[in-house]
Amino acid sequence: MDNVYYEFKHQVESNEIDSLNHVNNINYLNWVQLAANKHWASLTNSKFDKEYVWVVLRHEIDYISPAFLNDIVTIKTWIGDTYGVKSDRFVEISRNGELLTKAKTTWCLLDKKLTKVVRIPNNILQLLKELKL
Repeated sequence: MDNVYYEFKHQVESNEIDSLNHVNNINYLNWVQLAANKHWASLTNSKFDKEYVWVVLRHEIDYISPAFLNDIVTIKTWIGDTYGVKSDRFVEISRNGELLTKAKTTWCLLDKKLTKVVRIPNNILQLLKELKL
């Protein structure tokens, strides 16, 4: 399936650099969340946004190598296991094919009106399972 992976490029900006002159860790986390949001939007065209919202339960991030000002990084994401109220997502951030950071995030689906955890409905579950590697 063509949309199993979702990726985009980002040029590192000066406001993302820390006192060690490389990308601050919080920006990797922001990119992980941005990748999830962009991929979800590309899959659903906002069709579920009135009813549901995904929230993070857990982030696991491995920082392998730093990125620097003006680097162009590729941010790639895909769906992992989806079960009950949760869905796992993976993200890799690389520069010229060199892996810089990898992450696994567990997301939980909420009913937007009730702001309560909800079991993933079959139509969303099927969509996510079709994308799982």
